[in-house]
Amino acid sequence: MLTQKQKELLLFIHERMQADGVPPSFDEMKDALDLKSKSGIHRLITALVERGFIRRLPHRARAIEVIKLPEGGESAPRKGGFQPSVIEGSGRRELAQPTSVTIDARTVSVPVMGRIAAGTPISAIQNHTHDIACPPDLLTSGEHFALEVKGDSMIEAGIHDGDTVIIRRCDTAENGDIVVALVEHEEATLKRLRKKGTTIALEAANPEFKTRIFGPDQVDIQGRLVGLIRRY
Repeated sequence: MLTQKQKELLLFIHERMQADGVPPSFDEMKDALDLKSKSGIHRLITALVERGFIRRLPHRARAIEVIKLPEGGESAPRKGGFQPSVIEGSGRRELAQPTSVTIDARTVSVPVMGRIAAGTPISAIQNHTHDIACPPDLLTSGEHFALEVKGDSMIEAGIHDGDTVIIRRCDTAENGDIVVALVEHEEATLKRLRKKGTTIALEAANPEFKTRIFGPDQVDIQGRLVGLIRRY
C-alpha cells in the first residue's frame, strides 16, 4: 500500500519517462510534489524501492526504472528510446552499455552520451545523442564513450568549454587522474581526483573554482579521461 505522496511521485516519474525517455531530476520531483527539500524525495524513492515499484540502477545519474504501477501491480510499459546514463555502473541487471565500434581502418565510432560539467556539477545527460569518429590512438582497451564539455573549471588542464572528451569506462582511478564523477547519485562533473584517507576531493584546474570534499559514499567514479577532441 502506497501513501498518497509515494503514489504521486511514482506516477510523475512514470509519466516523465514515457514523455521524455529519462526520469526527472530530484529538483523536478521536489517541485512537482511541492516539497521543501530533496531529502523528502530521497525518502520517497527509498520507500518505492523497498516496495518493489521502482529500481535504482547503481552508480547511474538519475537512473530509475519503474517496475510496476500501483493499479493491480502491473508492469509499467517502457519507452523504447531510453538510453543508458552517462554514468555507468555494475552489479544487478542493467541497461545496455555504450560500446565503441570500428567503422573503418582509420577511425573508431564512439557514442556521445551528452554533456559533462567542467564547473558546477549539473544533472547528467542520459541520451545517446550521436556518434563521433575518433582516431584509434586516442583509445585504450575497454569500453569508451564521449562527452561534450560545458564550463571552464578544467581550462588549466587544457580542457575548454565546447571540447569533446573521450572517457574509458571504469569505476576506479588513481590520484591525479581526471575522471567523470557522479556526486550524490545525481550530478556529474569532470574533475581531477584526489584521495586522502577516506575522503575524496574533486579538484578543478582553474583557481576560480573551489575544490570540493566528499565522503567515500558520496562519489562514484564512472570513467577516466583518455583523450580530447577540439574543433576550431
